[in-house]
Amino acid sequence: MTSEAPARTGQLVADRYRLVEPLGAGGLGRVWLARDRADGRLVAIKKCALPEGLAPDAADLFFGWTVREARFLSRLGHPNVVRTLDVLADDEAPWIVMEYVPSRSLQDVIDESGPLPPTRVAEIGLAMLDGLLAVRRAGLLHLDIKPSNVLITDDGRAMLTDFGPGVTVEGLRALAAAGIVLGSPKYLAPERLIDGEGTPESDLWSLGATLYYAVEGRPPFARATIDDTLLAIAGERPDPPSQAGPLTGVLAGLLRHDPDDRLTAVEAGSALSAILRRPAEKAATHPWPAAPSRSRVEFAVLTALVTALLAVVTVLSHRPGGA
Repeated sequence: MTSEAPARTGQLVADRYRLVEPLGAGGLGRVWLARDRADGRLVAIKKCALPEGLAPDAADLFFGWTVREARFLSRLGHPNVVRTLDVLADDEAPWIVMEYVPSRSLQDVIDESGPLPPTRVAEIGLAMLDGLLAVRRAGLLHLDIKPSNVLITDDGRAMLTDFGPGVTVEGLRALAAAGIVLGSPKYLAPERLIDGEGTPESDLWSLGATLYYAVEGRPPFARATIDDTLLAIAGERPDPPSQAGPLTGVLAGLLRHDPDDRLTAVEAGSALSAILRRPAEKAATHPWPAAPSRSRVEFAVLTALVTALLAVVTVLSHRPGGA
């Protein structure tokens, strides 16, 4: 693999997509606004990047799975999921072409205007659930749901974007076997931290953490360091919310440590719909999650396991200081 050259305004990618301006950057690459010379429409195009700390000899494996999994995503079409239009292999790093949606991220909305009312967060949650159910029906996973990966469009819709490089169980396991466990620390489901794998229930936990952030203005596990955050997710209960109101029961049901105890997507959808129908009434309640019940020996073993995993886990933050 050749050394990577930075993309630049005006560059023509694959003799088709002309880069117009950068839209943003994350742990897995930079996204550009580009114009498709074939039909003149605007698209969003991401030049993929290796996660920080990944060994150079793992680049071919990582990019290979990135291209393969993105092609699976290109088959998915849903109004609450940003569409993958094209996948371009490259000698340096692959490019992923997506539909361009004029929007702001949920993180930017909260950063600029503060936490949202519970009813608005319920609307966003329902839209995200609709998208996740379509993802699940296609046999795929997201595994990086967080405020910066939820777009709020100019017409008010919520859309999921920026899937991870492993969206199938096979892809996720292949990356985990190579010591590559991707996720954003404050939104990483406990089971993903423990065994590196994920399920649709892992996406529901991250959804709960994202909705918590939307209504509270902070994540459910806010700690000073990544190590402390991951240990808290693995062994402590989420911080009780103070502004969630009728959303509290839904958040409690989604943020349970045991995936088998979490609300299902159907249950969460029903609860969110009830909030929108009867916003002034008390919603169905669920006890706020307690910390996992573990002996001192079990917790010591867990702490050692998480500490060891930190040597191989690649955790992604949207930007320095991001939510």
